Amino acid sequence: MNLKNLLFQTSGILLVAGAIMPMLPPLAPYASLCFGIGAVVFGGMQLLQGYDGNNITLRRLFRQQRLGGLLLILTAALMAIPQFTKEWLVGDEWKVTLAIAVVLEIYTAFRIPQELQKES
Repeated sequence: MNLKNLLFQTSGILLVAGAIMPMLPPLAPYASLCFGIGAVVFGGMQLLQGYDGNNITLRRLFRQQRLGGLLLILTAALMAIPQFTKEWLVGDEWKVTLAIAVVLEIYTAFRIPQELQKES
């Protein structure tokens, strides 16, 4: 297993654990940290991936994947903000960005391999 796959798998586990932790009161304070580390690594790895070919569909899918990675990082920030300030955010806004990011990530996870197979 190479380092890239290990980072993707580890950060994916941290993302899932960080999304579940708010439901467990003793672990809730650590949710934003766990999710944040996973989001930065996972989203960062996706931002580094690219497609240099001429297939317009694959370009669009990779842009959508990058947007999903950025939304994961935004979700981590929204999870952490209520711990530091109580002025303008209630604390549940992160669920909206997480839902959008999950839809984008799942869609691109299935479509990119299909398009790559068509191309080759």
